Amino acid sequence: MRTRFLTAFAVSLFVAGVSAQNAKPQTAKTTPSTKRTADGHPDLQGVYDLATLTPVERPNGLTSPVYTEAEAKKLEQQVAMRKEYSDRAIKGDRDAPPKGGDGSAGAAGNVGGYNSFWIDAGSSYTIVDGQKRTSLVMDPENGRVPALTAEARQRAMAARNQAATSDTTAAEDDPGYEKAPGAYDDPERRPLGERCLLGFGSTSGPPMLPTYFYNNLHQIVQTPDSVMILSEMVHDARVIRLNQPHVPASIRKWNGDSVGHWEGDTLVVDTTNFTDRTRFRGSSSDLHVVERFTRTGAHSLLYRFTIEDPKTWTRAWTGEYTWPETSEHVYEYACHEGNYALENILRGARLKETEETKKKSDIKQ
Repeated sequence: MRTRFLTAFAVSLFVAGVSAQNAKPQTAKTTPSTKRTADGHPDLQGVYDLATLTPVERPNGLTSPVYTEAEAKKLEQQVAMRKEYSDRAIKGDRDAPPKGGDGSAGAAGNVGGYNSFWIDAGSSYTIVDGQKRTSLVMDPENGRVPALTAEARQRAMAARNQAATSDTTAAEDDPGYEKAPGAYDDPERRPLGERCLLGFGSTSGPPMLPTYFYNNLHQIVQTPDSVMILSEMVHDARVIRLNQPHVPASIRKWNGDSVGHWEGDTLVVDTTNFTDRTRFRGSSSDLHVVERFTRTGAHSLLYRFTIEDPKTWTRAWTGEYTWPETSEHVYEYACHEGNYALENILRGARLKETEETKKKSDIKQ
């Protein structure tokens, strides 16, 4: 079991107080693949493990785009120690948690759950050009996603009570639950990843980001006419047509319409025609993503993505990280098979409504 879990909170906790360098990441160099397909293009095929400790955005307090070897080693050791602690076996005869949880980190105040032996979110920072990066975002230089436009902020407020997006995390009941249905009251308001419709955190892409959770494998299969990328979570398969036009603008897809072409030894994938039902980080249906896949070694490739959506961000932004090849196998992610959690949540909500209705009836009598 791959074991590499780290939440964004943990990342910021670990890096707090770490000294920053003034060094800047170098531009990645294209290295021709030692292995090519029959049509002469670099062979990108393989299974890649995208787990990394490097967050999408640079943690607050850091100014350097890279860590020194000493800084990275210290932080990675802290993660390993935290992981070892959270992997401890759970006592089968332990007492039940207090009503509402014990107030610690976790769903609903941590009402109890498994230990984290099955979590797999990274044990090291991504290495690009021999340097360990502090963020995936490399443009802007501050390593942060640009500010939202006024239109995007208004759109976010208007969408607050709409269906959850592809990169939304699990939510508690909304304020004012008694006046309106809450986040646990409507199955279509649960996050798409939780419903096993798309992978958590845009891992299915585009852009294809680490889950920072588990099931991090991606498999590339390549033909002269298309490239398929299978995401272990949640079983999404992107089929990228090569040297073809985009479908008509009237056709919208959850993962957009991806078409690719080769620029030298780099596979460039252009994706448009998104639907407004997924909304990557609050984006509009005008989202435009350009991805670049470059073989940088016999067992690695560099993945770079550029995001453009004038209706959402004040400027375009770019990120990159290394995809290391792995010998591990991609297994089926059955997800909700045998899982009664959502069914029981809805049943509990109906039971609560019945009890409240009965109380009101008794009071009237």
